[in-house]
Amino acid sequence: MTQFVGRGREIGEVRHMLSESRLVTLTGIGGVGKTRLAIRVAEEVRRAFDDGVWLVEFGKVREPELVAGAVASALKLTGRTAQPPLELIVEHIASRHLLLVFDNCEHLVDAIAVVTESLLRAAPGLHILATSREPVGIGGEVVVPVPPLTVPGAERSPSLRAMLRCDAVALFVDRARSAVPGFELTEDSKIAVARICRRLEGLPLPIELTAARLRAMSPEQILQRLTDRYRLLIGGGRAAPTRQQTLRQCVDWSYDLLTDRERELWARVTVFAGGFELDAAEAICGEGLEPGDVLDLVGSLVDKSVLIREAYGVRVRYRMLETLREYGRERLRAGGAEQALRRRHRNWFGRLALRAYTEWIGPNQLEWIDQLNREQSNLREAMEFSLTEPDEAESAERIAVTLYEFWVARQRVSEARYWLGRVLARTGGLRLEHIAALCADTALAALQTDTKSGAERIEQARVLVEGSGDELLCAYVDGASGVLGLFCGDPPGAVTQLERAVPAFEAHGDLLHQVSALLALGAACSLSQDMDRAVACQEQVLALTTAHGESVYRSYALAQLSYMAVDRGDLEAGAPLVKESLRHSRAIDDWTVVASCLATLAFVAAEQHQAARAAVLVGAAMSVGESVGGQTAKILEVFRHYDQAQQFALRALGRRAFEAALHRGRDLDIDAALAFALEERPPATEEPPAAMAALTRREKQIAELIAQGLTNRAIADKLVISQRTAAGHVEHILSKLHFTTRAQVAAWVVAHNEK
Repeated sequence: MTQFVGRGREIGEVRHMLSESRLVTLTGIGGVGKTRLAIRVAEEVRRAFDDGVWLVEFGKVREPELVAGAVASALKLTGRTAQPPLELIVEHIASRHLLLVFDNCEHLVDAIAVVTESLLRAAPGLHILATSREPVGIGGEVVVPVPPLTVPGAERSPSLRAMLRCDAVALFVDRARSAVPGFELTEDSKIAVARICRRLEGLPLPIELTAARLRAMSPEQILQRLTDRYRLLIGGGRAAPTRQQTLRQCVDWSYDLLTDRERELWARVTVFAGGFELDAAEAICGEGLEPGDVLDLVGSLVDKSVLIREAYGVRVRYRMLETLREYGRERLRAGGAEQALRRRHRNWFGRLALRAYTEWIGPNQLEWIDQLNREQSNLREAMEFSLTEPDEAESAERIAVTLYEFWVARQRVSEARYWLGRVLARTGGLRLEHIAALCADTALAALQTDTKSGAERIEQARVLVEGSGDELLCAYVDGASGVLGLFCGDPPGAVTQLERAVPAFEAHGDLLHQVSALLALGAACSLSQDMDRAVACQEQVLALTTAHGESVYRSYALAQLSYMAVDRGDLEAGAPLVKESLRHSRAIDDWTVVASCLATLAFVAAEQHQAARAAVLVGAAMSVGESVGGQTAKILEVFRHYDQAQQFALRALGRRAFEAALHRGRDLDIDAALAFALEERPPATEEPPAAMAALTRREKQIAELIAQGLTNRAIADKLVISQRTAAGHVEHILSKLHFTTRAQVAAWVVAHNEK
């Protein structure tokens, strides 16, 4: 009774699977749209099956013994004989070519598996398309997980055209028009609608229930009330199955089908934020379970569409939609285990961060960066727990200190200052972690040229360590003072402070801070025009980091060495160094160093009288720098190559040619910019979509007219054809592209033309 929206890619995938396999099962959480997708595919492939397509609905069947009878009833075979239903079905379909759609199998999956295997063995012309929250589980089955609908990105102000390309928004708008005739997505409502679709994670059932609320509320009011989605999202259509009339009933249905141990693990893993890996689940959630049980239960929850399995290279992670996490967290809270489990979670991730910190100067650094990046949500959750529990703020401080290097390497300076600001407001005393936190916040303030805050923090640290006689704590203060001077206009003072810090760190075997202080000392010497000593410091950093297989500080040292070589006119030595630094910084996604390297290569091009190349590289450096923010802008300002290259290219090319080359550089994506900078072949571009090639010349012409907003009548008038012919062409276009609305065709044409 309602329009089918989106799912073009999934329709194509399922149709392809059905052409190659005789049993295809669509799996996914309740309310994700498995049934609608199966029926849509069945409609599209109907002509391929000589004996038709038959829908078997198991939603209201409760007894396993009645499964075969339900199939026989759907095939209209009941009431004819006393023969057992399974035998009757086999006899009927043995020589037929047909498709059976088995809908909603999860609560009868064992019985359905037996019937399915019997039918497929007996009837070589039979294909079965099943929907279930878990696989049927027999040989030859192809499982196709049905994902949520696409949702808008998090950009601040998406265009209406971009919004309508998202299936979740298209569904919301379509169902909104059913609830409130004349509803349109507008500039005023688009932000609220985008946030609603993201909050509901692209799940069709919650989106439909939400759109129905427009009869009484605006999108903005709905968004404000979505904090409790289970209370708001009630009142589905009376004709819908009972399990889908409210969001809670839908999730209750999944919960009731689980074993007690599966329910318990569902509740426990809600302690994770943003996903988890198996070792974390075993350590945090495995209390009272035998070794291996967690793996089996996680696998079962994946099979039953409670958890989603995602591969990250050789690592596998599991995540849960927030809709299911909220439900499971309610169960965990009701059982009284939430606080203890959150504390175990905090302790485990605190140890993880500490291991990364202690191994930072080493060959596993890039792997640690990747893992900490994957676990950011869990690390934030751990700090938040510590900051909201009485007398546990020092645990958050320890985690924040150990994450400092990661935050700087990933250019997350503002987030680092946010957490350090919160922990420093709740902690104090002459402790290593507290002094380290004060010094870390000082260095971060320096990176943002927030001289006032940096000076206040370092003074707090200096007052605490004065008279303590602790050489290492004094070195922390001197090192942070030196970084503050380096970025805030006092290079000579920075040299004095860092000269005291470096030998103290070396004496205490603190390699990480020795390398960090040496790097800063080299930069301060360079700005103080002591170039020989600057080179010596950076070469020492390069030697230490290379010997230990480290990457981050090595890329910084290479960038500094290349800058100094280029600055003294030694382009032959400097250009290879800057390219090596660029490769290292790309590997760690350090866009600050990438931007500075691009600027240095722009200067090299200018010195070699390659004005156009210099302008393109200036544009690329500008684009990368803007994507990172003020920290990079400051570095480009301190190291002058960016401005010098820009001025040379402008003089050499003239305003118009310079602007054109500059825009070319700004328009390069990061891979193309790096390929240009390194003088490598750019990555191959994607081939144009095959779907466009599938349209006839006339259909392409009509698709373009649809994108211009023309109706069927207007298309007919423009092309001098009948309105009926125009309508037929439009239907063919929708079918070939697996679309259901003209708006989707229009958005697709625009996207294709942009390529």
